[in-house]
Amino acid sequence: MSLIPVPTTAIIVVAAGSGARLGADAPKAFVGIDDRSVLRHALDGVFAAQPMQVVVVAPDTHVGVAQAELLAAAGDRAELGSVVGGGATRQQSVAAGLAALWGDVTRVLIHDAARALTPSAQIDAVAGAVTDSGIIPALPVVDTLKRVDGDDVVAAVDREVLAAAQTPQGFPRRALDDAYRTAAASGVEYTDDAALFAAAGGAVRRIAGSERAFKITTPADLARARQLLEPAVPQGIGRVGIGTDVHAFGGEGPLWLAGLEWPGEPALSGHSDGDAVAHAIVDALLGAAGLGDIGEHFGTAHPEYAGAHGAVFLARTREILAEAGFAIGNVSVQFQGNRPRFSARRLEAERELSAALGGAPVAVTATTTDGLGFTGRGEGISATAIALVHRIG
Repeated sequence: MSLIPVPTTAIIVVAAGSGARLGADAPKAFVGIDDRSVLRHALDGVFAAQPMQVVVVAPDTHVGVAQAELLAAAGDRAELGSVVGGGATRQQSVAAGLAALWGDVTRVLIHDAARALTPSAQIDAVAGAVTDSGIIPALPVVDTLKRVDGDDVVAAVDREVLAAAQTPQGFPRRALDDAYRTAAASGVEYTDDAALFAAAGGAVRRIAGSERAFKITTPADLARARQLLEPAVPQGIGRVGIGTDVHAFGGEGPLWLAGLEWPGEPALSGHSDGDAVAHAIVDALLGAAGLGDIGEHFGTAHPEYAGAHGAVFLARTREILAEAGFAIGNVSVQFQGNRPRFSARRLEAERELSAALGGAPVAVTATTTDGLGFTGRGEGISATAIALVHRIG
């Protein structure tokens, strides 16, 4: 038997759009931001708000996937959720959601799944503000706006009388149902629910919106969302270190560089595998933490590291930092050399180096130095790294 009271508020999460401007091979709501989809992030925010009926409107081809996402986000509120197929337009999709509402519902929120990072506090605020009027969260317009005719600027637009609308938008249910029936009879398609509601004579008020409630429409929007969801940097004061390393060609065996083996390339000479990229990172990390340098921890006085690969050095460096109370923020490293050709294996190298550092982000770049210096003459490779660490605990 359910222990959750039947709610009088419902939220329709519209996830039926194709998302053509995103350029993905799936409907926008089902594209991954991180290990979770746009829809899943939106539903996480919805189910973190006050209990309400949740209706997801999905493309007919993705109803099953949407149901799985809903159940994963809902937890012990699964009985409050359902999924319906959408229509050919957004307005038709919302109408399908309205038809699925329970009889006890008196307030309806309509939310774009594409606003995936909308805080649950904004959802609650909209629900709490609905009376006889419609409610939209909105942000002030900060850009200078111009009215144009083709390429000609015609006039300035007063931004003080403008606001950027967000979702969810909230309405009294009976008035919203009436407004949708009126719109269907007229054949007019509206750009958002507040416009449809106002066209039917309803009053609409605004409340403060949130910068996190932006709409994911383009690849740049998706990149912004991914950046906002990156793991938080460990607490503490950041410290920066720099490291350099140089090795000449002339070693035995294959070339090891940036954590990768490079068959057919001449090896670098050195006490270990000569991986100048990994060694520069080690020096940068140790220097940032004030823990000495690579020679102190891995030099010839430590025969156990003779011939060891760079990944071994990096993993041990991470342990040394952790023992001293430091966590790695991120690393950027560049190597200078005419060979090997690096760009095709950049992502592979970054993954390998990051894995050795426990998942800390690593960016690797390369330059040929236009043929100048010992690297330009093909005598060896030089690498420079910058690392950020944080004290923890």
